[in-house]
Amino acid sequence: MELRDSIVIPATPDFVFAALNDPKILRASIPGCETLDRSENNHFNATVMLSVGPIKARFSGQVMLDERDAPRHFSLVGQGTGGVAGFAKGKVHVQLAPTAEGTQLTYVVNAQIGGKLAQLGNRLVLATARRLAASFFEKFSTQIAHEIKLPDLLERKTQ
Repeated sequence: MELRDSIVIPATPDFVFAALNDPKILRASIPGCETLDRSENNHFNATVMLSVGPIKARFSGQVMLDERDAPRHFSLVGQGTGGVAGFAKGKVHVQLAPTAEGTQLTYVVNAQIGGKLAQLGNRLVLATARRLAASFFEKFSTQIAHEIKLPDLLERKTQ
């Protein structure tokens, strides 16, 4: 299954890249995220509660960040299991490009699913993946806007 999209985020590419590496921002942005911790420099462990059609399951997994070309290009590789619900594994390629409005974030996800999830059919799984991605980026943009405004507010209070 492949999913690709693009979004403009009102912040610099360096700021967006740093936010994509911040467990606090990610935890607040990932739909259904219960835990997200950095286990090593480029590794994260997460627990997420998700509903895909009639299947609701808690997924535990790991994600590794490959930042060889960061911050302009980088990849994420991950896998997770949800018990009898099945498993998911995949790779995400991300590109960050400066624009007049901030940063154009373009991503391509290649994923494989198995177990009961695979029995639901690609249409339902793809629709759910699109909904989750849209929710993530809406929350992520809100978190970034909050992070950008917070220093301004703190600075104004001290003046």
